[in-house]
Amino acid sequence: MLRSFRVANHKSIYAEQELSLLPAYDKSRPTVPVAAVFGANASGKSNLIDALSWLQRAVDQSYAAWKPDTGVPRYPFRLAPAASEEPSVFIVEFMGADIRYVYGLVADDKKIREEWLYSYPRNRKRVVFEREGSSWIFGTHVPRGEVDVLTRLTRDNTLFLSVAGQSNFPETAQAYGWLQRSLLFGSGFGRRGDLRIIDFLEGGSGPTQRLVALTRQADLGIVDVRVSAAPSADKESVFYRPELEFVHGDSGVVMRTWEQSKGTLEWLSLLVSALTALERGAVLCVDEIDSSLHSRLTPRLIELFRHDETNPLGAQLIFTTHDATLLGTSFGEDILARDEIWFVQKDSAGGTSLFSLAEFHPRKDENTERRYLGGSYGAVP
Repeated sequence: MLRSFRVANHKSIYAEQELSLLPAYDKSRPTVPVAAVFGANASGKSNLIDALSWLQRAVDQSYAAWKPDTGVPRYPFRLAPAASEEPSVFIVEFMGADIRYVYGLVADDKKIREEWLYSYPRNRKRVVFEREGSSWIFGTHVPRGEVDVLTRLTRDNTLFLSVAGQSNFPETAQAYGWLQRSLLFGSGFGRRGDLRIIDFLEGGSGPTQRLVALTRQADLGIVDVRVSAAPSADKESVFYRPELEFVHGDSGVVMRTWEQSKGTLEWLSLLVSALTALERGAVLCVDEIDSSLHSRLTPRLIELFRHDETNPLGAQLIFTTHDATLLGTSFGEDILARDEIWFVQKDSAGGTSLFSLAEFHPRKDENTERRYLGGSYGAVP
């Protein structure tokens, strides 16, 4: 579970901003299941998702893919001349195997200035490692033999967590694994979208049946989605390429991918990402969730994460949107809780500011959609 994410000096985000998923009202829940970010075009909504994605890529790639002499491929704020000389900051707090972790880094164009990982077994802080320049501190529980080897492998522009994680260092395995497997980034159907759906369907697990059921419930006229059958011998051929089949209506007419609407394919693609997140108890991040979905389908996706029956493992959904109707109700129930709603807007210097609806202390019966469109919270679309 993601508890919070802080970022500074990344693209349009200059001053440090924090997205907190800790509940403001229902303290019986460890985190909120959904965080929806609203705001105008070019206000920086996408850059919040991008910052979290950058952190994941850095942990994954800095050891293996970043060249020794190329520095750190970061994206500082462009509208303040001093920003290029100031470091970028990324800090994530999350739960992994019932233990709270805080991981953070500070980087400039040339090197990693600082990096740290703390764990909180039984809610007591324990240092796994701290790095500042060429100075290192390790917790007393961390074996020294392996540490000496790993620090020598860690270049100035390489994250220690990247080196340790790819070397199967047990003291960082939980944090590294969470950042790699529990942060998912959903996208539209796009290139090779059909292969993602085919891989999911060929998994043959329970979520596959949920995918078909949710496709039916969306009232797209589709009663089944399946992978085209082929003789087993053909599957060994380099020319074998499975295809999706969409079964329509009572007559069972079979259609191919190219005969489906963009909205249908986007819905299926997002469902694959959502069901994968629900199966893992992961965090799914989606930029502009409403770009291709009908306004009736987005609440259905949100419901999957908001209800314990469909989300027993505590998966989370973070998304950006322009769709103000999501601030309203569906069948008499709020689509989003008050502490699941966030806004972004640009300040006078062009920097992105992020703030929660909970900061306005709204009443339970307040018409959030109308007040938002009226400018009461700022960040008007």
